[in-house]
Amino acid sequence: MSGHSKWHNIQGRKSAQDAKRGKIFQKLSRELFMAAKSGGADPNDNAALRLIVDKARAANMPKDNIKRALDKAEGGSDEHYDEVTYEGYAPGGVAVLVEALTDNKNRTASAVRVAFTRNGGSLGSSGSVAYMFDRKGYIVLDRTKNTQDEDTVLMDIMDLGADDLQTSDDAYEIYTEAKEFAAVRDGLIEKGYELADSELTMIPQNTTPVPEEKKEQFQHMIDQLEDDEDVSEVYTAADDEE
Repeated sequence: MSGHSKWHNIQGRKSAQDAKRGKIFQKLSRELFMAAKSGGADPNDNAALRLIVDKARAANMPKDNIKRALDKAEGGSDEHYDEVTYEGYAPGGVAVLVEALTDNKNRTASAVRVAFTRNGGSLGSSGSVAYMFDRKGYIVLDRTKNTQDEDTVLMDIMDLGADDLQTSDDAYEIYTEAKEFAAVRDGLIEKGYELADSELTMIPQNTTPVPEEKKEQFQHMIDQLEDDEDVSEVYTAADDEE
């Protein structure tokens, strides 16, 4: 595991997303609908759905919105969305993965291509950057709400099957294999920890600093991708450290 730290970047991203809350709820509704349609609308019996319900709650999505998406899936709606992944490079040669959930692949592909090419990036072929990322579970414990010392946290997460712990002044960042994520997350909750964040994500094996003169262009490209209604997640190998 590299020394790449996500937590301060996630905090900044979530603050910026407050202004886009309606669009975020729309995206989450699609994810909830598709997960419920494919595996059932009970989160207790559908692990994939449970992760998305947790994600929706973390985004402060109203319970009524969540229920509407699940009810629509149970009601036999014929809506369908395809999962599509796009790969390429942002300004400065930073690897980027874009996950989308779309009912119109042509529309989404065109919008993603424009976001890359008009902002100094380049869209690549399938497999061009995916090998640079690993699917991992990621859990954050806010140290102001979890007063356990580092040795205790390390012992607890290793007993639960986690891979790695990174410690900073304000947080414990825990990484797991994807298949161990749910067990580690649930185990920490059972042990009395309060989770600040938890998600299945793509972690870059190595990071690339964004050149100072390209930072504005880089951020504009990421913002344009994240603003697209079809885009679910944008992962980059940018070095977030200042």
